[in-house]
Amino acid sequence: MSEHPHGSAQAITAAQEGLDGWRAARRTAVTGPVGNLALIETRWLAPGADPVEEKARAAAPDGVTVTTVLRTNIHTGEPEHALRFWDPDAPAIRHFSHIDTFPFRPDWVIEATFTPVSADRRVPFEHIRDSGGSRDLVVPGDIHVTLDCVDYTLSAFDDDGTLLLVFGDPTNGNETYGAGRFLFVPREPDSDATGGNTVVLDFNRAFVPPCGFSAQYNCPLPPRQNRLHLPVEAGEKNPVFRDGYTVH
Repeated sequence: MSEHPHGSAQAITAAQEGLDGWRAARRTAVTGPVGNLALIETRWLAPGADPVEEKARAAAPDGVTVTTVLRTNIHTGEPEHALRFWDPDAPAIRHFSHIDTFPFRPDWVIEATFTPVSADRRVPFEHIRDSGGSRDLVVPGDIHVTLDCVDYTLSAFDDDGTLLLVFGDPTNGNETYGAGRFLFVPREPDSDATGGNTVVLDFNRAFVPPCGFSAQYNCPLPPRQNRLHLPVEAGEKNPVFRDGYTVH
């Protein structure tokens, strides 16, 4: 592929040595009792309903876990509550085979620069089940990277203190999940200070978002600035199921 700023030899070695463990951890996570494959229902509550009371009243079959989730209404800005039902014996788990992946690619361990901003900044992200609407997510800085002589300023939002990059590339819908993929971007503890910091984008750890395992999720989609022109032939491709099962 074309030239771009690869990570250091140390970063590439660390990425390769840790990949098998990361893939094993991914399988454990998605097949767990409250993993992505276990989510069988997201039940949005009526305005004003108490989610704690509703959770207590929820008639869940034996073994099914009920949790609560909160989001902001896309039109009114008011809080919305839902119950989520997790079944460790869900059909998706029973039919799950594996996650198809690309072989390790050292050329997709890439150095980039993260430039934080001085205050919380929100960037609109369209979500897969919002019918074209967008939700503003906190993007605490910019990731600058050059790929094949094209400069990108990528937006990774804050996901409970970790940068999460939602990106798209020409493999989507063909070799990889159609709606794009996710990538966590580690950064140094002092990277919230003003100024640029080097970060490593290890696309070998690009992963299928939760909505690739259950239709009960509402995942963010890659914004225009996060759509790469090069095919990223690294990381996860798609979940594979047996007996013709499809995500629903």
